[in-house]
Amino acid sequence: MGIFTRFRDIISSNINAMLDRAEDPEKLISLMIREMEDTLVEIKASCAGVMANNKRVHRQMMEAQSQASKWERKASLAVSRGRDDLAREALLEKRRYTERVAGLEQELGEMNALVDQYQEDIRQLEDKLRAAREKQRVLIHRHIHAGKKRQAQEDIRRIETSEAIVKFEEFENRIERMEAEADLVNYGRKPVLDEQFEELVVDAEIEKELQTLKTSMKAPVS
Repeated sequence: MGIFTRFRDIISSNINAMLDRAEDPEKLISLMIREMEDTLVEIKASCAGVMANNKRVHRQMMEAQSQASKWERKASLAVSRGRDDLAREALLEKRRYTERVAGLEQELGEMNALVDQYQEDIRQLEDKLRAAREKQRVLIHRHIHAGKKRQAQEDIRRIETSEAIVKFEEFENRIERMEAEADLVNYGRKPVLDEQFEELVVDAEIEKELQTLKTSMKAPVS
C-alpha cells in the first residue's frame, strides 16, 4: 500500500543517514519508533476516512435500492391501469437506480478491500512497534548498565592513581615504621617482674660469696 511503502522508504533513508553519521543504536531505534507512531496515526486516520465514506456509500446504495423498488411498484401499477407508457417511464427510472446500485456495490467492494488492507497494515505496524519498544527497553537497560560499569571502572582507576591513595599508602608505611621502631625499643628487655626476681637471685649469690670470703679470711693460718 502507498502509505506503508512510504513509511518503509522513510525508515530506510533515515536509518542509512544515521548509520552514515555513526549514530548510536538507542537514537536509531527511537527514530524508528517515532516514524512508526507517526505512520500509524496516519494509517488509522486514512482507514477511518475510508470507513466513513463506506457508510455514506452504503446509505446511498440503500436509498438507490429503495428508489428502484419504488419505481418497480409504480410500473406494476401503471400496467394494472393500462398505462404502458407510464410503465415504460417507470421501468426506465428503475433501471437508472438499479445501475446506480450496481456502481455503488462495486465501490463498496473496493472500499471494503481497502479497509481490510489498512487494518492489516495497522496490525503489522502495531506488532513492529511493540517489538521496537521492547528492543528500546532492552537497549536502554543495557546502555544504563554499561554506563554504570564504565563509570565504576573509571572511578576505580581514578582512585588507584589519585593523590589520596598515594598519601594513604605513605601514611600506612609510616605507621608500620613506627610499629617496628616500638618493637625495637622493647627488643631484648624482659618484663620488670622477671628482672626483679633475677636481681634477688644475684643478690643472694653475692651475699653467699661474700660470706664465704669472710669465713676464709677468719680462718687461722697454719
